Amino acid sequence: MTRNHIYYLVIVKIALVIWGILGFIEYFFPSTSFGLQNSNFPAGTQFLHWFLIVLTGSIFVFGFFRRWRHTPFATITMYATLATLCFIETVDFHAFGGGTKRFFIMSAEFALYLILSIYLLRSKRVNDHFGSG
Repeated sequence: MTRNHIYYLVIVKIALVIWGILGFIEYFFPSTSFGLQNSNFPAGTQFLHWFLIVLTGSIFVFGFFRRWRHTPFATITMYATLATLCFIETVDFHAFGGGTKRFFIMSAEFALYLILSIYLLRSKRVNDHFGSG
């Protein structure tokens, strides 16, 4: 079971790219509504949000299929950028509905990035796949 985690991660990253593309479609064509935009975010923040989501997923998917040895580190770097943007969106623009619960959701997102980063650094399967071990 655990040896398949990397494939689950590929599926999640493909879904991330699709979600980001849908966000961009809605961003550039507001008459198309998927309900993905956050009206609290300024246009630049919203653009950066979707850009980082698409870039994070794309880097991992591209790196996975090309067996690019820097994929784990590039992905972890993208997690750091997403975490930074999440902090800004949560603190400055009241993402996740405002109130104190937004900080719990932000913390859960940070914990997910940390767990995924540890997996990318310590998994034998990941190291074998990318030749980074």
